[in-house]
Amino acid sequence: MSVPQQTARQGGGQVPLSILDLSPVSSGSGVGDALRNSIDLARHAERLGYLRYWVAEHHFAAGVASSAPAVLIGLIAAATSRIRVGSGAVQLGHQTPIAVVEQFGLIDALHPGRIDLGLGRSGQRRAEIVAEAGRASGAKQAPAVRQSRVVDGLLIPPPFSFAELARSPKLALQAALLQQPGAQTPDFAEQVDQVIAFIEGTYRSPDGTEVHAVPGEGAGVELWILGSSGGQSAKVAGERGLPFAANYHVSPATVLEAVEAYRAAFTPSKVLSEPYVVVSADVVVAEDDETARRLAKPYGLWVRAIRTGRGAIPYPTPEEADAHVWSEADRKLVADRVDTQFVGSPETVAERLRVLQRVTRADELLVTTITHRHADRVRSYELLAEAWYGPRTAGGPL
Repeated sequence: MSVPQQTARQGGGQVPLSILDLSPVSSGSGVGDALRNSIDLARHAERLGYLRYWVAEHHFAAGVASSAPAVLIGLIAAATSRIRVGSGAVQLGHQTPIAVVEQFGLIDALHPGRIDLGLGRSGQRRAEIVAEAGRASGAKQAPAVRQSRVVDGLLIPPPFSFAELARSPKLALQAALLQQPGAQTPDFAEQVDQVIAFIEGTYRSPDGTEVHAVPGEGAGVELWILGSSGGQSAKVAGERGLPFAANYHVSPATVLEAVEAYRAAFTPSKVLSEPYVVVSADVVVAEDDETARRLAKPYGLWVRAIRTGRGAIPYPTPEEADAHVWSEADRKLVADRVDTQFVGSPETVAERLRVLQRVTRADELLVTTITHRHADRVRSYELLAEAWYGPRTAGGPL
């Protein structure tokens, strides 16, 4: 494993910006279009000076094409030359550690020094949510007190409850389909330790038998842990001295507890001498606030589809979003995500991102942007890079 690659702060002390891409499928287009757009966007990101280009892992979603991170990372790495490329994140609950290490070791062998292996326990969490919903079925729960708060200018909304969504038979079926029949996923910490052991060449079975990952052993990948709360992921990252990515864009209600838990658990390692935190944000930038709000209008409809159990739909046009009649229940369902999306002119968004960085003390920000038109998404990243780093650094390597 390699030490996390950082850059000197530029543009008045700004932390680096990186990109998280879901390979969104827009309405009226297909998966091939989405994947070609991702490769094209990665080339632009490299030109604009973004530090990393990460791809997500999502399944059973008509509006998201990034179901196989290792495959897509290999394609993007081959189409670029400098930018770091990685996963945000591999769902370790769906794969064995040896399979993941071999996949990323193969990519690293062809693109040494540029690959990030981000690990998440979302596959395990999905199974836990389904199981908890089954145990709680029929039991009446007292409504939780839900209040928004503002911390030094950063909105922290009430937490979203997955209780209703978890009762969906469809979610249970999806969780089952992503594993072999009868398979049991080991504890996340145990899996992370196995990944580290395979990369370092120190893996031994309980009886002492050696097994070596080829490719994978000795790979120079950067190992990351991603998490949405102050739970196991944050603690595992901290205790093993690994860098940690906290998801403000997925779970804005718990981002502060996530970074606090990571820092509290941090133990120096040969990878890091001190904590290193990346924080994500949903962003749409345009030349002016009004245009940006128009481009971002479909976002709420897209989130609604996810949270009603339908899954991510092909990303609508602003006109399709206009046609949706919103109920009060709909608005409450997506409020935390819509209210914490960073939308506006370059100056508006850059200032809000500075607040996010200051409050979380992030060492790096991970930006994810979805618009219906690919050109608008590329332009959003262009405008943000110039506003963040200044015109002299936008367009060149950090």
